[in-house]
Amino acid sequence: MTALADAFFIEAFLIFCRIGACLMLMPAISSGRIPMHVRLFLSLGISLGLLPLLGPRVGLSVADGGLPGLIGAIFAELLVGGMIGLFARLFLLALQTMGTAVAQSIGLATPAGMGIEEDAMLPEVTTLFTLTGAVLLFATGQHWAMLRALIESYDGIPAGAGLAPVRSLSMLVDQLSLTFTVALRLSGPFLIYSIIFNFAVGITNKLVPQIPVYFIAMPFITAGGLLLLHSTIDDILVQFMAAFTAWLQAI
Repeated sequence: MTALADAFFIEAFLIFCRIGACLMLMPAISSGRIPMHVRLFLSLGISLGLLPLLGPRVGLSVADGGLPGLIGAIFAELLVGGMIGLFARLFLLALQTMGTAVAQSIGLATPAGMGIEEDAMLPEVTTLFTLTGAVLLFATGQHWAMLRALIESYDGIPAGAGLAPVRSLSMLVDQLSLTFTVALRLSGPFLIYSIIFNFAVGITNKLVPQIPVYFIAMPFITAGGLLLLHSTIDDILVQFMAAFTAWLQAI
């Protein structure tokens, strides 16, 4: 009876290590706006709910390792769950970077609002993008897809196996390249708009140096940028969610 109880708690704790580490870094759920005990009980509830499905597989993976093997399995599970959560979080960080670039391009870069993921002051445009992206993750059911990816991760990375440092670094570099390429592609229209507008203003300033062209042009660059944002924000968010969905289906 004691052996069965020990096996139950070991399996549950190892599952909690991977699930909890992922939720600690997962977009939206890892936000400081959500109380710590809510996130803790959510991780515990999901772990216990998945125990009948994943428990036997986890128990077989660490059955013969003894105490050193159990300690190694705990660190390995924390690493795997943290990597999955970090990879998902990079998408929202890329969206935040894109929002900041857009705000700078249209002259609205003054930090005036609170961030969704952190307590730092961010431009309103950045907050708009990150808040909408976080809401869309839940509205489109991507949190269930993240849970499915966590469950299926046990097929590719068994409990206690961990990730080799070289492989982990390679996966992190690939994910950074993917997410920030998506951010650059989505913010491209605003960057091009800013370059063209400022180039035209610079030429005008050279031709008529007596007029403070930059001060006069600021309301126009902001108005044009807001019109461009109004016409492209739907497509930007759709493309962002398509990229996030494609990544979830690929892992």
